[in-house]
Parts: sequence; structure tokens; C-alpha cells
Amino acid sequence: MSQWEEKEYTENLDWKSWKKLLRYIYPYKKYMMILAIIMVFNAGVDASFPLFTKYAIDHYVIPKTLAGIHWFIISFVSMIVFQAANIWLLIAIAGKVDMGICYDIRKKGFEKLQELSYSYYDNTPTGWIISCMTSDSGRLGDTIAWGLVDVSWGLSMMIGITVIMFILNWKLALIAMAVVPVLAIVSFWFQKRLLKAYRDVRKVNSKMTGAINEGIMGAVTSKTLVREEKNLHEFKGLTQSMYGYSVRSAILSSIYMPVVLTLGAIGTSLVLWQGGHSFWLQIISVGTFIAFIQYTVQFFDPIYELARMFSELQSAQAAAERLLSLLETEVEITDRADVIELYGSVFSPKKDIYPEITGEIEFKEVCFQYNNGEKVLDHFNLRIKAGETVALVGETGSGKSTIVNLICRFYEPQSGKILLDHHDIRDVSLDCLHSNLGYVLQSPHLFSGTVKDNIKYGNPDASDEAMIKAAQIVQADEFINCLSDGYDTKVGEGGNGLSTGQKQLISFARAILADPALFILDEATSSVDTEMEKLIQEAIKKVLKNRTSIIVAHRLSTITDADKIIVLRKGCIVESGKHRELLKKKGYYYHLYTSQFIREKELELENQSQAI
Repeated sequence: MSQWEEKEYTENLDWKSWKKLLRYIYPYKKYMMILAIIMVFNAGVDASFPLFTKYAIDHYVIPKTLAGIHWFIISFVSMIVFQAANIWLLIAIAGKVDMGICYDIRKKGFEKLQELSYSYYDNTPTGWIISCMTSDSGRLGDTIAWGLVDVSWGLSMMIGITVIMFILNWKLALIAMAVVPVLAIVSFWFQKRLLKAYRDVRKVNSKMTGAINEGIMGAVTSKTLVREEKNLHEFKGLTQSMYGYSVRSAILSSIYMPVVLTLGAIGTSLVLWQGGHSFWLQIISVGTFIAFIQYTVQFFDPIYELARMFSELQSAQAAAERLLSLLETEVEITDRADVIELYGSVFSPKKDIYPEITGEIEFKEVCFQYNNGEKVLDHFNLRIKAGETVALVGETGSGKSTIVNLICRFYEPQSGKILLDHHDIRDVSLDCLHSNLGYVLQSPHLFSGTVKDNIKYGNPDASDEAMIKAAQIVQADEFINCLSDGYDTKVGEGGNGLSTGQKQLISFARAILADPALFILDEATSSVDTEMEKLIQEAIKKVLKNRTSIIVAHRLSTITDADKIIVLRKGCIVESGKHRELLKKKGYYYHLYTSQFIREKELELENQSQAI
């Protein structure tokens, strides 16, 4: 298995990534514009309060009069009510934008995951994918929606305060702004370090998610191998790395924010010093002096918010890069443009014009190898007639599963052709091919829901009568009716409420309800007991009737009735024929069969002796 490493990204903020994300903001552009306008008004109201203070001091406190104060109170209360309405609106709209963007990104991401080829899942950790679809998308939604709130308010507030301060006294305004260049230099220094720290946190978070997923999926294996302590030790290493990177990012952020506050305090101190001197010389009024102190404090509030937003942007950039890498992953196996135009896409298929597939398959000089791996098939040739049952036999790594994956177009050959009904398999859309395909795995997978839901999974429009008939054909009806709620029984996550054999029978019923022209059985009986195997064998005979079938066989006793047995070794066909014909040759198949037969008999005798 290849060791997967996450892609390294640019060290600086990548505005191209944020520009690409604009397409997810576009549907909410009206809300974003309204939100920006609301925040401009919000900042304007905040910037006006020190002017109210100046007016009250200069017109009521210093002259010691209350003449006209009722108009002042009405105006002040009106501004407070207006501000309250602004805040209510911004919370409502920003929340709508936040949830809407998260929904759209996750929907697009899940759609992409449906399109991606098998090779993507072979090479990409589950934890990384889950992290992208959950925490990364949530982080982006928050940053885009609430980031606009902070940026709009912060910039409007700074501009408004700057203009007012210069109008009141341009000398004091310049003194207050003296610390801004220093703040810009400090922000630039922290930017790279914060971004790197947040990326490290996201990487380890993916590994932790993957470790948790593996721990849950492999719980039984871990217990039987007594791996609990070692697993805990390995996970502890990940959590320690997560702790270290998180602390580093928190320290950087915690240093950055106090630096901003300290610079703001220095600016305020300078204004107090110079403003107090001007007041002593009676150059400015008491109201102006107090207003300037308030504006100086207020001026660094939006700077503090922008600095916090800047820090959040570093973290969100790591999420944006990872999510975009998923959304922009090129789909390796896809239909040509002319095929899509004719038959439609996977999400918009034109099923009414799909050709009828009889199931004749032919490999012509096919060469194939997995990424960075040895060549599995080299100028491989094979012909399977329509309606024929063909078994693929061979040791591990002989190419059995590869042939099946190529027929299903989970992978595509590097050279050569695969023909379906005398036409290149790529001339038929993926949806058309897969809708004519019944695939039963060695370890059947059921989805959360009821037995009925799982049987209907491949054909949701089927009637209950057709669904029950499919279960009866494969002899699953008997055990289903014994369940607590029959066909409405919940199977649990992954079908863990049922035995392997029961799940296998349900998967057969699901396949037969879809009525496929091609049937693939990938060692479908290798993980069940002898009694259940007999039931499944009977189900197989009924399911495969009049269908082209490829059986990947582990137990050779299950394929004695196959029309043709293909014996593979290192990607080459070494023998081919019916069961009896191959036994008479006393070749490689004969050796495999007799060795397995002897092992099975020895095991049977051993079980009998233990029972006695």
C-alpha cells in the first residue's frame, strides 16, 4: 500500500483559492450586499456615539443648562433602537448565508465523491475526506459569512473614525495613526507563522479522524489480536502531535492579539498626552478632548477585530485549500463528451434511450497496471459469450479482481480494448453500464435503514410485491419474516444487526430486483458457513439464469457447474474449460482443486472428531 501524504500548499495567503470559492458565494450575493450595507450603517452609528458625548459636554455639561435636551435624548434613543434593529438583521442574514454556503459546499463535495474513480479512494485516507466534508466546510461557511460582517464593520468603522478625527483635529489624528505602520509590519511577520501552524493542525486532525474511523471499523480485529494498548499508544502519539501544533498556533495567536492591543494602548496614550496638552492650552474643547479619547479607543477595536479575522483567515485558508483539492480532483474514469450528449450524465441520465445489453464481453490485447505498481495484465485476451457463466480462478494477485474492475469500468486499461456487445465499453455511458450490473461482494454492505430499504436500494421505484418476490427467489424471505419487524426491521449501521449470510442473501435480493444483464460475484460464499453456502448456491443458480455472469471463486467446489472456468496465473490464462475437462488435464487447476478438497476434508474430519 502506498503511503499517502497530504499536498503541501503555498506559504502565503492564496487569494486565487478564495477567488475560486466565490462561486459558492454568488447565489447569496444579494444577502451579502445587504449584509455589507447593514454593517456600514452599524459602523456609522457606532462612530456617532462619541459625537453625542462631545455635544452633551460642550452644550449641557460645561454651560450647565438643559435647554433642548429632550431633542438630544430622542435622537440618542432613536440611534440605539436603530442599532438594535441592525444587529438583529445582521445575525439573521449572516446565519442564513453561513448555513447556505456550508450546505452548498457539502452538497457539491458529496456529488464529487460520487463521481470520483476507485483509484481516488484507494489512495486517499477516509479521515481526510471526512474532515474536508465536515470541519473544513463548516470553517469556510463561518469565515465567509461572519468574516464579511467583521470586515465590513471594521473597515467602515476605521474609515468613519479617521475622517471624523481629521475633521476634529488633524494633528491629534496623525499622532493616533502613528502606530498603524508598526501594526502592519507585525501582522506580516505573524501571517506566515500562523498559516503554517494552522495547516499542521488540519493535517493531524485528518490523521486523527482516520485513526478513529479505523478503530471503529476494526474494533473486532483489534480485540482478537489484543491490540488495544498498542492502538492507544499510536493514537496517543497523534493526540500529542495535535496538542503540540494546537498549542503552537494558540500561542502565536495569543501573542499577536496582545501586540495589537498594546499598540492600540500606545496610540491612546499618545493622544492623551498631546490632547491633554492642547486642552491645557485651550486649543480644543473638553468635549473634543473626551471624544478624541473615545475615538482612539474605538479606532483600535476594529483593528483588533480585523486582526482576529486575519488570524481566522489563516486557519480557514488551510481548510479552503484542502476542500478545493477535493472539489477540483480530476475524475479519472469519465464519459466522453459525445457519450454524455447522447446518454446524459450520471446525475442527468437519459435512461429511455439506453441500449439493451445482452452481455457479451471481450478483452482485446488489454494491458493494465495500478498506479506505481507492477503490470497486472499484459496483452490479455478473453471472450465471454452472452448468457455464459464464467468463473475466474487463481492465486492471490493473479488478476481476478482486476478483470472484474475493468469490466465494471472502475478502472480503465492503459492500452487495448474491452468490448461490450461488440462495441467499445467506453461508447456506453457509465450509468448505463452500472445500471445493467449486479455486483455481490465477499463482504456485503448494507446501508442504515430497513431490510426493505436495502433490497430496494438498486431499484427504489419497485413495488413491495416485486421486492418480496426477489427475496423469495433467493430464499431470504424465510429469515426476514422471522425478524422482529419483518421487512421493516432496522438492519443497523452496515447491517451489523444481521449475520454475514443474511446480509449476503439480502444483497442477492437487491441485485435481482435491479434485474441486471451482467452479474459479478466476488467470492460471494467465502465468508459464510456450509449451511448458508448451500442456500446462497441455490440463490446463485436462480439469479444467474440467462445472465452473463463472472464469478471470482475462492471455494472451487462452488463453480463446478460454470460454463467455463478461466485459470489465471500472474495475469495470464494458463487453462480454460469446464470443471471435468480441467480435472482430466491434471494441470494447474487439478492441483488447486485437489489441494483444496483435501484441506476441506481434513477440516471436516477434525470438526467431527472434536464433536465426538
